[in-house]
Amino acid sequence: MAVKFVLADTFRMYLETTPTWVRVKGGRRGEMARTGKPYSDASRKNALSAASSFFVYLDKVSDDGVKNPFDAVQRPYVDPTYSPTPGYTEGEWAQFVAVARDEHRVKAYRKRAYALLLTLYTCCLRIDSLLNARVEDLGYDKGHRVLLLEKVKGGGRKKKPIPPATWDALMEYLDGRTTGWLFCTASGAQLDEPAVWRLLQSLAKRAGLPLRGPHGVKGDAVTHALAKPDARPDRVQQWADHKDPRTTQLYNRRRELLDDSPGYGLAADLAGALARDTD
Repeated sequence: MAVKFVLADTFRMYLETTPTWVRVKGGRRGEMARTGKPYSDASRKNALSAASSFFVYLDKVSDDGVKNPFDAVQRPYVDPTYSPTPGYTEGEWAQFVAVARDEHRVKAYRKRAYALLLTLYTCCLRIDSLLNARVEDLGYDKGHRVLLLEKVKGGGRKKKPIPPATWDALMEYLDGRTTGWLFCTASGAQLDEPAVWRLLQSLAKRAGLPLRGPHGVKGDAVTHALAKPDARPDRVQQWADHKDPRTTQLYNRRRELLDDSPGYGLAADLAGALARDTD
């Protein structure tokens, strides 16, 4: 509680230069060393924001009040509209899912990989929400197969409709199982996020597609849904569990597509008008 601005700003400079932890090639299992590149702008911003939030909390619970030493610390600017995660087209997504279904290197895990990808994509889920789901959370409501989820952000529960193709994949994967984690290991333990990361990286390599993590799946789902001719942004927002429509647009990678530039339409109309004037 006695930290001052000078120490807080020193922490900022430390984050800019210190190497990150990376796995030692050829080392012992789990051996790490600080030989990686310094933290990215996004990582440094997150660390400084977390430290600042901690002092905001201290100020609220302290009888005398605590001055936040991170108030004046400059944080890296991170463009909220930019994402380094490569997006897949719908055709590439079909290829990606087909590889999971037919070419996963471990044949016994193909049904799990296929069902997991379909559920993550067609239900527009956060990976932590999906991995915390249990088989008992599957149900039926008003003609729909549903997944009753705990909301990770904001708390509460939400029913997610499951499309027929995804439901069929889930039933084939579960093979009559009625209890336990929805997606589990061979021993029945909860599947963790690093395992999903490794799965997606492996499948991307086999499919010849750019590498990506599970959160990129949600970005693709939102992008593809908004590109449909009958797309309703408000429904996509609700489907993606976003409170603010601006958040949904941050996931929409179509705004970066050169094909969507209004300039093409303007130029075509102008060219037509000029051609008529020439005639």
